[in-house]
Amino acid sequence: MSIMTEMRNMALGLTSRFQIPKIAGIVFPPFYEGGQPKDCEFMALALDGGAGGISYLLLPESSADSYRALDPQSFIGTHPEQYLETFDGTDPVQNMLGLASINAICQHVMRSSNSIPEEGTDSLGLMNIEDGDRVGMVGFFPPLLKYMNNRNAELIIVEKSRPLVDLHPNLHVTLDVSELNRCNKVLCTSTALLNDTLDEVLQHCTTAQHISVLGPTAGYFPDPLFARGVHVLGGRFVNDGMLLLKLIAERKRWGAATQKLCFSSSDYDGLDNLQAIK
Repeated sequence: MSIMTEMRNMALGLTSRFQIPKIAGIVFPPFYEGGQPKDCEFMALALDGGAGGISYLLLPESSADSYRALDPQSFIGTHPEQYLETFDGTDPVQNMLGLASINAICQHVMRSSNSIPEEGTDSLGLMNIEDGDRVGMVGFFPPLLKYMNNRNAELIIVEKSRPLVDLHPNLHVTLDVSELNRCNKVLCTSTALLNDTLDEVLQHCTTAQHISVLGPTAGYFPDPLFARGVHVLGGRFVNDGMLLLKLIAERKRWGAATQKLCFSSSDYDGLDNLQAIK
């Protein structure tokens, strides 16, 4: 079973244990042919009660018409779980909606079960990069480059497209995911879940001492990832869903509406222990 399928099933399981509010609002940034600007890379939905879910606009130009046809008003008052059924399919627009819904459902449960991780944890710092490490980076993650300054460690960057390889001639950038087999520590962007490459990535990380999955769209519970050897999941928790929608629509930073989210496998109890607060 793929990780995408396990994520969908995890969220559906939560809807049977917790009462999930309806969608209160949703925002879709404009679609740009040739690639999204930095301030238009994410959509989000908000639930009644304040929870929110973020997803990346990882859409090919062939999906432009389907995306532009989405009517925000038609989502208001609907149940987020209805957008999960096709999450592990081949339609990028449906997968986008599914991931935002998974994040929103999980974050509502975090709120209602008092299981939001402490904000102060530095998910990148938990990699504990030391001299002599060979670090694999799946997707380009600039904060890691800064973090590795003054450390005598090797960096291998795995990308999906040739233009991105050619864009960084001074770095070791490769299209060959099997190079992760040589890495003792791996950082993978959470976008790998949405583009359905996370399964393949983790298959090449079986000997790694530490694996982190990080990114704004990692707003879900980590159980399917921890079961496959991931040690840290770092993302974004939405404090105010409607404010987040407003900030995205205005192309502003999200700081006023979100906070860091970090789960560590070493101190995570798992979904089975969650209980709704009375």
